[in-house]
Amino acid sequence: MTSAYGPWGIVAGGSDGVGVAFAHGMASRGINVVLVARRIPVLEAAADDLRARHGVEVRTVALDLSAPGALAELERVTSDLEVGLLVYNAGADTRSVAFLDRDLGTHLELVHRNCTAVLEAAHRFGAPMVARGRGGMVLVTSGAAWAGGAALATYGATKAFDLILAESLWAEWRGSGVDVLGLVLGRTDTPSHRRMREAEGESYGGPLADPADVAEAALTHLADGPTWIHGSENPTGGSPFGPLSRRDAVLAMSRGAAASKERSIER
Repeated sequence: MTSAYGPWGIVAGGSDGVGVAFAHGMASRGINVVLVARRIPVLEAAADDLRARHGVEVRTVALDLSAPGALAELERVTSDLEVGLLVYNAGADTRSVAFLDRDLGTHLELVHRNCTAVLEAAHRFGAPMVARGRGGMVLVTSGAAWAGGAALATYGATKAFDLILAESLWAEWRGSGVDVLGLVLGRTDTPSHRRMREAEGESYGGPLADPADVAEAALTHLADGPTWIHGSENPTGGSPFGPLSRRDAVLAMSRGAAASKERSIER
């Protein structure tokens, strides 16, 4: 992997959960890692663990990726590194909320974090990869991208943006030596997922994907883009809604949100 994607990789949203699992997967393959997140103590603890376990170089960059100028700053502080792998994992939404129950500013922040910032990161770090003729990029998206759903309007729309962006970049760059993968996640055992379930009053049960398994599958299949649907029997296949009409898919997605709200009320 170091010859194809090294010597340095960036994990945006790399302090815990899937992000730090990606960092360990990259480090175990000999790739030095730049961890990017907001919380300095968590970042430093993750970096110390990576160094101790894998013997790689690790840099930490404390940034709020939704802030103006954040990606320009990330590019500046890594300008002395050859970044050959970018994993963009930031952008979770810890609550499923009806569209008008959330203020406009919060919606716009989510759009910036999950759309504008992802596009900017892909442009800033993808351009040198294409120029060198080697590199890799993983854009982490969600099953919410498959169809619209009640209480998922902005989040689902932003994740659909990420999915289409990843697939489009794969199509453009597939002959340039740069691999792009849109990683579609379902329920995964991460701190942000736990916070969402606790906030909604839903019991924390049912099958959940292990972040380490998610990261390992994505790194192993990075060259098998454009899309990897983790946990699916057909991970490179199409929408899990199959032959359903768009209308029925939206209603099915919405039933999940309604059931979650009912459980919250019952509690």
